Amino acid sequence: MSLVSGSSTRHRTEEQRSAPATGTPSASTEPAAAAPPIEPSRPRLRRPSALPRILRVVLTGATKSVAVVVLLLAWELAPRFGLVDRTFLPPFSEVAQAWWALVANGQLADNAEASLVRSFSGFGIAVAVSVPLGLLIGWYRPVADLLNPLLQVFLNTAALALLPVFVLLLGIGETSKISIVAYACAWPILFNTISAVRTVDPTLLRLAKSMDLSAPRLFQKVILPASVPTIFTGIRLAGAVSIVVLVAAEMIGAKAGLGYLINASQYNFAIPQMYAGIVTISVIGVAFNQLLVAVEKRLSSWRVPATS
Repeated sequence: MSLVSGSSTRHRTEEQRSAPATGTPSASTEPAAAAPPIEPSRPRLRRPSALPRILRVVLTGATKSVAVVVLLLAWELAPRFGLVDRTFLPPFSEVAQAWWALVANGQLADNAEASLVRSFSGFGIAVAVSVPLGLLIGWYRPVADLLNPLLQVFLNTAALALLPVFVLLLGIGETSKISIVAYACAWPILFNTISAVRTVDPTLLRLAKSMDLSAPRLFQKVILPASVPTIFTGIRLAGAVSIVVLVAAEMIGAKAGLGYLINASQYNFAIPQMYAGIVTISVIGVAFNQLLVAVEKRLSSWRVPATS
């Protein structure tokens, strides 16, 4: 009996030892808690760095300003090294000092204000008259056939050649100056508007007509939007013309304005002040052109940019 009980006891002890090794849980052990699932980590989206964009903008601005910087540098050095007569072309630094003196005493602001009022008034009248008239002439062929000979006569007559006529008819006051500016600005806007209406993509017209659009609807939805870029080309040309013609008109008969400032500085042999007035006109012209470009982009935002 002792041998049997001893062997059975030893056998149970070996089974208990072998149970954990085989992975069989005993009756007294509790089941282990399930481990929480591990969520896959999502890659964090990195925001694009602003540094490359800033560098690109700076590089673009530097590239566009290289020619201007070279011109100003040549303007500064040529008189100083005796390449040109310093009396008639002073260095740019002296012109800048004269420009600041005109700003400080208020002369530049007063004359620039007088010129801008005249220029913008004539320019606005030209846009208000020429754009609707150009759309009408471009849309209705009989109107174009009736007015085209007369328009060609006025187009080939220089605005400055008619300046004495405007002065004789309207006097030397503000009316004649605004009128000559409006006359000079009208023709680029008018003929570009006519061309814009007549050169609309025929495919667009065929598609619009296939949708049975009425004539007013066709003009509103197709003709007018497609004509905006060409119309603004004429408007930008007219903006440059308005300043040039006005300065010439102010040189003949005016008591204020940038043209008057340039002419008076020449007579008084104040050469730096004369160049300061010329630089101011150039800056105003560039700023006005950039304003028109921004307006054109806003009105043409529907257009799909060309892909390279």
